Amino acid sequence: MEGRKDAALRQMRVAADHEDGIEKHVMMENRLWPMREILGDMLLAANKPALALKEYELSLRSARNRYRGIYGAAKAAQLSGDRAKARSYYDSLLALCGKSDTERSELLEARRYLTQK
Repeated sequence: MEGRKDAALRQMRVAADHEDGIEKHVMMENRLWPMREILGDMLLAANKPALALKEYELSLRSARNRYRGIYGAAKAAQLSGDRAKARSYYDSLLALCGKSDTERSELLEARRYLTQK
């Protein structure tokens, strides 16, 4: 099973690298998820938060202010022990949703994290 996870991560990295290398077109802005963000999700699920954080940060360079990307970066930073980055990303997530009229679980998690010492 582990070999299949590694193969899936390798294939996802190829897809993310390919997406980074192609010319950006207006149609690309309408995709559901950036490949690099999906790679971050996969790395987080594989319990590799430090690697996931790097991928989320790369994704956020070209797909700025994405809710899922910011939350993923915050969670990856938290799990990898980088409190400063976790706080920064959770702050960004709350700022992004400052006028939200709904309580999503990620926002509750961000508030809980930020109230810890």
